[in-house]
Amino acid sequence: MCGIVGYIGNKPVYDILITGLKKLEYRGYDSAGVMIYDKSLLIKKSKGKVADLESLFVNDQDKKGSIGMGHTRWATHGAPNQINSHPHVSNSGEISLVHNGIIENYHSLKSVLLKKGYVFKSDTDSEVLVNLIEDIKKTKKIKLGKATYFALKQVVGAYAIAVFDSTNPTEIITAKLGSPLAIGVGESEYYIGSDPSPFLEFTKRCIYLNDNEMAIINLKKGLTLRDIKKDSIIDPFIEELKHDIEEVEKGGYDHFMLKEIFEQPKSIKDTFRGRLLSPSLPIKISSIEMHFDKFRSANRIIFISCGTSWHASLLAEYYFEELIRIPVKVEYASEFRYRNPVINKGDIVIPVSQSGETADTLAAIKMAKEKGAFLYGICNVVGSTIARETDTGVYTHAGSEIGVASTKAFSCQISLLLLMALDIGKRLGRIEEIRYQKIIKELAAIPKTIESVLSKSKHIEDISENFLEASNFIYLGRGYHFPIALEGALKLKEISYIHAEGYPAAEMKHGPIALIDKYMPVVIIATNKSNYHKVVSNIMEIKARGGRIIAIVSSGDTEVKKLAEYTIEIPNCDELIAPILANIPLQLLSYYIANKKGCNIDQPRNLAKSVTVE
Repeated sequence: MCGIVGYIGNKPVYDILITGLKKLEYRGYDSAGVMIYDKSLLIKKSKGKVADLESLFVNDQDKKGSIGMGHTRWATHGAPNQINSHPHVSNSGEISLVHNGIIENYHSLKSVLLKKGYVFKSDTDSEVLVNLIEDIKKTKKIKLGKATYFALKQVVGAYAIAVFDSTNPTEIITAKLGSPLAIGVGESEYYIGSDPSPFLEFTKRCIYLNDNEMAIINLKKGLTLRDIKKDSIIDPFIEELKHDIEEVEKGGYDHFMLKEIFEQPKSIKDTFRGRLLSPSLPIKISSIEMHFDKFRSANRIIFISCGTSWHASLLAEYYFEELIRIPVKVEYASEFRYRNPVINKGDIVIPVSQSGETADTLAAIKMAKEKGAFLYGICNVVGSTIARETDTGVYTHAGSEIGVASTKAFSCQISLLLLMALDIGKRLGRIEEIRYQKIIKELAAIPKTIESVLSKSKHIEDISENFLEASNFIYLGRGYHFPIALEGALKLKEISYIHAEGYPAAEMKHGPIALIDKYMPVVIIATNKSNYHKVVSNIMEIKARGGRIIAIVSSGDTEVKKLAEYTIEIPNCDELIAPILANIPLQLLSYYIANKKGCNIDQPRNLAKSVTVE
């Protein structure tokens, strides 16, 4: 969850660290800190955001140095305060460490160190690790790299770490297990980041560390990559990144979230590029072509995911069962491996993740792999762990998403999942040609159709003005719209802190209707497909109890407009396309309510973008 940045070279390090931390702040923003070395070790840490840390540097002398590490924290062990902030320093004051992850056996390690006389200032597991490294280094009389290696052999849990020893100030040690870590390779200089965003403006050459890999980065000797399990040297694979720095800038928008909402037409175009060649040509997804025999013989498809990606997977269940006619299950990755699930050879497991680093999803992947399932990964980040751990898969190519509340990544996921279902269903001969061509044509037009929905943003903003005092919301949808109701409620919760729940519209009578009164706003997706008249009946039941209704309707609707207090139109379309469009006004509604309430939209409290701890 936390963000790590580092640099070793000849450039002034202060600006690299601070700018890099700001780009990683979406990963956690409870506290921040940096270590800078310039003949001596300087540590500055602060509760709060990177801007609070920046304010501590009033002396230019403190900014000198060309080696350093930084950290922005999402609290796990210990409260979000200055003491628990990273970097953590060993008892001698010589070794400093930044850490993303959780050391599960920290308590037993700490007990041993306490008996040896070590003193701990913080409540963190990370301070245990830095002192364990120091203890091994001094006891065995070995160098930092070897001491880190031996320490990590004792660790149970997840980590991405960077370690520095002021007695040998020409190298930084990094290592990874579970949590992401990337190294930017420059000319006689190296950058470290939880993702490449901190170093994109300096270099596009990147090494993604794999699990159980450790890099010794030495200013004089260069980079040495080692396998921790085998204690052997590995040849590093340097990847040429295709990201642009503009992707991680706001581009004139007030918030990244709003920028990313309006980027959705372009992002979906990028998702379809090379796959949906034209409305008249077949779909081409290479990974499905190459492994089609797996889908042809599949007994069952299991989606595993978390949060917004779980909602995308739930919609995929509707798509796949409708178009492919293979049984589908959707599992929360966070529960999957703790309930002894039945997985057989012949099952296809599809993990869905925006970051490709979600800890729960990665753990579920490992379990499914052990049981012999075929793993087909869907994620956005090229080179991510999920992309490497699965048998094959497909990238969404949504582009960098900085706002913690996912918008364009979700839209790209559901668009791609529909494309996949169409491709597999057509290859299996389970879709009528007329239906197939109709959906393909509408899907190809989705970027332009979304632009028409985005053009109604002022109308949605005006509606939002009427709900700033609401303390609860209910979101309702039937069929394909039920997962969109869940996602709409999640967006409102995440960024406005208004309690919101999504339900299948027909389930309202089984409990939630007790909540309906004149103070309860109800958002209901009521397009002219997906059981329209049943939804109209639900709206009448809400209206009879005084509920305030915001309805997403198809263009030209007259029936729901008579009943709802507010309506937002989306273009008429096939019922499989409608959820993709209906999602857009729900994103905008959440954004405008949160913005007018003065909430921190891009960095909502207690959340982080990439959940790399369980």
